[in-house]
Amino acid sequence: MARKLSETAVKNAKPKSKRYKIVDGDGLFLMVMPNGSKYWRLKYFFAGKEKTLALGVYPEVSLADARKRRAEAKRQIADDSDPGEAKRQARQEIILKAASTFGAISSEWYDQRKHEWAPKTSGMVQDRLKRHILPKLGQRPIAEINAPEVLAVLRVVEASGALEMTRRVAHIIGQVFMYAIATGRAERNPVNDLRGAVKSPVVKHRAYLKEAELPTFLMRLRAYVGTPLTKLALQLLVLTFVRTTELRAAEWTEISWDKAEWRIPAKRMKMKEEHIVPLSRQAIAVLREVQKQSGNRQYIFPSEHGASTCMSENTMLYALYRMGYRHQATGHGFRSTASTILNEHGFRPDVIERQLAHNERNSVRAAYNHAQYLPERREMMQWWADHIDLLATKSQAEDQ
Repeated sequence: MARKLSETAVKNAKPKSKRYKIVDGDGLFLMVMPNGSKYWRLKYFFAGKEKTLALGVYPEVSLADARKRRAEAKRQIADDSDPGEAKRQARQEIILKAASTFGAISSEWYDQRKHEWAPKTSGMVQDRLKRHILPKLGQRPIAEINAPEVLAVLRVVEASGALEMTRRVAHIIGQVFMYAIATGRAERNPVNDLRGAVKSPVVKHRAYLKEAELPTFLMRLRAYVGTPLTKLALQLLVLTFVRTTELRAAEWTEISWDKAEWRIPAKRMKMKEEHIVPLSRQAIAVLREVQKQSGNRQYIFPSEHGASTCMSENTMLYALYRMGYRHQATGHGFRSTASTILNEHGFRPDVIERQLAHNERNSVRAAYNHAQYLPERREMMQWWADHIDLLATKSQAEDQ
C-alpha cells in the first residue's frame, strides 16, 4: 500500500531545479515548483481520458482540505459529472454574475450614452449614480433587483425633499434596466412598477412675459446700462427665442450672412439635430453691432473673463434681475412668450414647434418638416421681429 503524505512532509518539501511531485494517493499529489510554490493537483479519468484538476495552493489549502476536495471530485465522477468542467462552469458563472451586477451594467450603459451628452450632463449622471444609486444597488445582480429595492433607493432621495431629483434618479435606474433587457441580462424593468409609489414634483413653468408686458420690458432693455454685449445678447434672444445655452455658445462660423441664417450644429442642440434659425433684418442688425465688439473671436458672445470661453449662463439672468424681472422672466421664458404670441396670431403650430426645435418623434416627418417649413419659418421670424419693433415703438410712445 502506497505511503500517504503527512502535513510535515508537505511543509518540509523543498524546491529543486526542476518541478517535481509528491504523491498522497488516489490521484492526489503536490506539485513543488522551482520557486518554492506548492500546488495541489488531482489526476483522474473521465470518459476514457486522463485529466488533471487544480485543487488549490498550499498552505492556503491544507493537506486535509486537499483530501476533502479530492473526495468531492470523486463523488462528482461517480455521478457521471466531470469535476474539471463543473469547476470551469462555476468560474464562468462567477464571471458572468460579476458582469451582470447593476454597477457593471450601469457602467456599460454610461459608456454607450455619454457621447450624446454635454460634459455637464455627463457629470450629473455620474454624480447621481455614485451618490444615490450604486451604494445600494451597485453590487446586486441586476436580474435579482425588484421594485421594493428600487423604491428603497428612491425613498432616501424623496425624504430629503428633492422630488425632481427623485424623478431623475428613477429615470437613470430605468434606463439602465432597459439597457440590461436589451443585452439579455434582465427581463423586466421594476421602475415601471413604481408609478404612484413616489411623490411627483410639482411642475413649475419657467416665468415668462405676456404680450401686454413686452412694451415695458423692451423699454427697460433699451435703457439697460450694463455690459453692451449682454444687452445685445438679450436683444438677439428676444428676436430668435433659442435656448440660452444655444445663444451663449454661438460661434461666428455658424452665421451665414448671405443666406441670413444661423445654423446651430447638432452637437450643441438638445435634440442632437442641426437647427436653422432664419435671421430677420433686425437680428442681422444686432449681429452687426456685436461683430464690432467680438467679430475677431471664436464666440459671438465671449466671456468677460477671456475670449477662450463663452458668456456665463448667469450673465443674462442677472441682467434681467437688475432690470427688475427677478421671478418674472428668464432667458428660457422668451421661448414661451414667442410661442404663445405666435399661436395667438394664427401661425401654424407645426411651424412654431419646428422653430422652437422641439423633438419630432417621427424621423421621416421631422426631415420633411425641416425642408417644408423653412420658407414659412422665415416669414414668421420676420413677422416676429417686426412685431417686437411695433411693441418697442408702443413703449417709446408710452414713455414720452
